Amino acid sequence: MSKPVTSPKKVLVVQPSWVGDAVMATPTLRALRELYPEAHISYLMRRYVKPLYAGMPWADQLITYRTGKTRAKAGKGLFELAARLRSAKFDLAVLLPNSFKTALICKMAAIDRIVGYDRDGRSFLLTDRLLHVKDRGKFVPMPIVKTYQGLAHYLGSSHRDLTLRLFVTDSERREAAAILGRAGLPPDLDRPASNGQPPLILLNPGAQYGAAKCWLPENFARLADRFIEELNAQVLISAAPKERRIVEAIGRQMKHSAVDLSGNGLTLGALKEIVRRSDLMVTNDTGPRHIAAAMDVPVVTIFGPTHPEWTEIYYAKERQVAVKVFCGPCQKKVCPLDHRCMTRITPAMVFDASLTLLPQKHPQTQSAGV
Repeated sequence: MSKPVTSPKKVLVVQPSWVGDAVMATPTLRALRELYPEAHISYLMRRYVKPLYAGMPWADQLITYRTGKTRAKAGKGLFELAARLRSAKFDLAVLLPNSFKTALICKMAAIDRIVGYDRDGRSFLLTDRLLHVKDRGKFVPMPIVKTYQGLAHYLGSSHRDLTLRLFVTDSERREAAAILGRAGLPPDLDRPASNGQPPLILLNPGAQYGAAKCWLPENFARLADRFIEELNAQVLISAAPKERRIVEAIGRQMKHSAVDLSGNGLTLGALKEIVRRSDLMVTNDTGPRHIAAAMDVPVVTIFGPTHPEWTEIYYAKERQVAVKVFCGPCQKKVCPLDHRCMTRITPAMVFDASLTLLPQKHPQTQSAGV
């Protein structure tokens, strides 16, 4: 049941730390701004996800933090952060993450009303506790985008739009153009397939969650070669710094050349614009998948150990590729068996799914079963 109260003057919305979760929070951020049009709304976030929020019109202030790598520095960082928030005198805190630490920080900051889900042993720190649905003691898979919006509904929002949305600033556009130029591509390249040209296809072969989420590099290589040979596509590869080995493995096994964006100075802000310019993304179930949806770019998502229901985004231009296995979805970061949920997904399966999302200028060819 919703619980409307006197409209707060200062609202703190604590943001998720994962890129994908942050993007899935955007419908809720939009709903909160509509619910509290006169309030001063601040977002609290980890520093590395801040570029996702650049250009976003629903916040008055972005507050970033990092707590330090050692336990002593982390503790000091929490006290300093709580002091910063306390001085801002927030009336309401809305906690999107389920972590104990986010609730503790808001309690230390003396925020009068703290709204969040009763998870991670933090019930006593919340003033308003929402419950996740359980069945026989286990949490029932529920799309994160709906879970977040449940907080806004509880506060009185009637907003039902689940569309993900991100924004790009002028500086991010310039940065993306410079990266494409350094890679030897036209700096103004922008969804060429929509103008009858060969498509610009972005591959995202990594996953921060763990190795079990990753489709095999050799399969990405075969898929990229087929895009180039059959569609004359320009293939880009995006990866985080920790995923360099994956990109290098793909490059070694390709017959043709793809553009390595991370080797040309890719940042999260520029990635938003490069995704927006792409005709298609092929990705594991990871953050850039949600960026594609937020930029209205068709996306093929390869699912392995993760339950699709948790990250369902209700996006019409997405094709999900998965195979049923007896052991999945297991939600494990590292497969204890033979990774069959991923190894049984073939390049042909992903290629065929991709064709359904591209303009049909090129004749569809029968898959060769590769």
